[in-house]
Amino acid sequence: MTISSHPEAELPPPSASAPLSRRRLGPRLPRRRADADTAAAYAFLAPAILGFGVFVVFPLIRSGYFALTRYNGLTPPRFVGFDNFRQMFETDPSFWPSVRATVELVVLYVPLSLVLGLALAVFCNQRLRGVRLVRTLCYLPVVLPVVATITLWKFVFDPQVGLANQVLRWLHLPTGMWLSSSSTAMPSIVIVMLWSVGSTMIIFLAALQAVPTELYEAARIDGAGNAAVFFRITLPLISPIMLLQVVLQLTTALQTFNQPKILSAGGSGGPGFSTDTLMLSVYNHGFPTLGGEPRLGYASAQTWVLFLAIVVVVAATARFSSIWTFHDQHS
Repeated sequence: MTISSHPEAELPPPSASAPLSRRRLGPRLPRRRADADTAAAYAFLAPAILGFGVFVVFPLIRSGYFALTRYNGLTPPRFVGFDNFRQMFETDPSFWPSVRATVELVVLYVPLSLVLGLALAVFCNQRLRGVRLVRTLCYLPVVLPVVATITLWKFVFDPQVGLANQVLRWLHLPTGMWLSSSSTAMPSIVIVMLWSVGSTMIIFLAALQAVPTELYEAARIDGAGNAAVFFRITLPLISPIMLLQVVLQLTTALQTFNQPKILSAGGSGGPGFSTDTLMLSVYNHGFPTLGGEPRLGYASAQTWVLFLAIVVVVAATARFSSIWTFHDQHS
């Protein structure tokens, strides 16, 4: 009896059913494992999906329905179609002043917050003695209670005994009415908002520290000055973070509520409508002062106008960002 050098060649041919089962057994195991991984992923995502649906999608759909009704929160809503929007754009005396106040806030706050935040980040990125203390002091207002801080600023801007006018008197400069004047009320609110520019600074600081130092060294060897290094190297490399900051500051400014609500007299957005932002107008119509009838349907319509405005502004910013945003083609 001889033993072949190729034993597998002399094995009896498998039955017709055996190879089929073996062939099926191989692919089924990875597929079952993939199905189990998918089920586990959905199980972990389920709380987030459920929360998003309950707290975002459902209220969004509900507010869209209320925007087409006359509803005060007490009686059943009555469908009125687009009457709320028609009234908003045609007969409401407070809507367009609210739009004007919101645009003024955006125009004043967004550029100033970006410039000031970037300037503080550049300074805090230097290797100077005590710079860590400066970083802490710049970021400290961000973690302070918002309402308490804004209330303190209200006393600072008091025309009679406020610290702002006292400092101006000490410097022999003309004092101002601040929140009591329609011409200076919105700039005063912008100053209060800039008090929390530390959040913008910290993000810019992280972007600056991610810029490769080799580029700065090569630029110095080529004889580039500080201005050339900043505008030719630093700004292009942090431009994606700049885009992020522009979007964040735009959405923050368009949804501003706390500052005008607390700083204006009675939270009405005064004097006149100079600080009556769209978000404050939504609140005042939905939750009026004692004796007024809630207009939740009209407030919902205003909310949708504000939502669409934010979508358009952010989309336009992202659309034209390629003009000034630098992207590394080799990354």
